[in-house]
Amino acid sequence: MNSFMLFVIATLGLTLFPALCESQVGGNLAAGPPLDLDLEVATGPDGPILSVSRFDLVTGEYYRLNVTSDGEQGWRLEVDELLRNSHLRIVTINGIEVHLQSLAFRAIEFDVAGTARFSFTPIRTGNYDFSVGDVPSTVRRRSEKAGRTVERRVAMGQFIVE
Repeated sequence: MNSFMLFVIATLGLTLFPALCESQVGGNLAAGPPLDLDLEVATGPDGPILSVSRFDLVTGEYYRLNVTSDGEQGWRLEVDELLRNSHLRIVTINGIEVHLQSLAFRAIEFDVAGTARFSFTPIRTGNYDFSVGDVPSTVRRRSEKAGRTVERRVAMGQFIVE
């Protein structure tokens, strides 16, 4: 009787919560070389201009996002939704590698021209927004100079993870 109840509970759990079962990834989360994704951020008259605003990803694949800024303006890349739903591996800035092994970060700020990259494996399906916008301290300085609150200039994009 106990075995039967356990079977019924397990069957109901798998039937009622398929997303939980499908979104989990097992095995080596950083096998092989990562697939490179490139995002270039240029400075336009109204704010940041993104070379790509949509990335289509596959759960369980190993990726490296290479983000390059032109350095004309300080920009902040925020990818926290994707990061909360990925296994993070390595962050590289100016050739210096930081091995995260699943630790997290919120954003990368570009104060000068350069490239930052991070390696990750998406572990849950979903649509995850990202933004590139003014560095918060820049918004404060522009607001003080204008004598009023200045809106943050921002460009949006999305990671679609299947």
